[in-house]
Amino acid sequence: MDLDLFLESFFNWQIVTEAWPILWQGLKATLLLSALVVPLGALGGVLIAVLSTFHAPWIKWPLRVWVDIFRALPPLVLLIFIFAGLPFVGIDVGAWGAVAIGFFLNTGSYYGEILRAGIESVPRGQIEAARSTGLTRGQTMTYVVLPQAVRNVLPDLISNTLEVVKLTSIASVVALPELLFQARQAQSVTYNATPIMAAAVIYFILLWPVVRMLSRLENRQLAGRR
Repeated sequence: MDLDLFLESFFNWQIVTEAWPILWQGLKATLLLSALVVPLGALGGVLIAVLSTFHAPWIKWPLRVWVDIFRALPPLVLLIFIFAGLPFVGIDVGAWGAVAIGFFLNTGSYYGEILRAGIESVPRGQIEAARSTGLTRGQTMTYVVLPQAVRNVLPDLISNTLEVVKLTSIASVVALPELLFQARQAQSVTYNATPIMAAAVIYFILLWPVVRMLSRLENRQLAGRR
């Protein structure tokens, strides 16, 4: 009897069928969010990583403070501050703008640290050799350093991207109708936790192939070091 109640409360197929239209809308919003914030975060990461190669104190120390601040701040707090706090000083960017800015600042810092480690893993001799052929600093970074840096830290980049996609669920706090927000709306109507479980299954189906690919990359890198 308890099992029946459990299945009725968390795995009710009829409720999944009824809630599917709203869950589908949430899934589309989540995919759109991911397509927005992942490239933004990666762009911020590249900018931070490239700037980290400059050793001038007036670049090095402000950049370090910037990265530390946005890695330490909880992304949820940052998002709420941008969405609800900035309008008090006359800056209203809306829900999508708040998410875009918040993820650019937060995830860009994480991508930046990963790419910085990748850049530092590229042998200095290759950089000097590229410069000796007449390539500018920018061309050397674009054609020689960054491709190798990305390859060296690819598993970490993919792992961080997985976390970014899961983190899009915090957009629900600014009433952006992503998957978790829509699942909670369906839960409030049905008084049943099944829509939340359905959202969890959807996340799993979306991300599990990427998790498997990440495991294969990590194993390949491990085998290459032996």
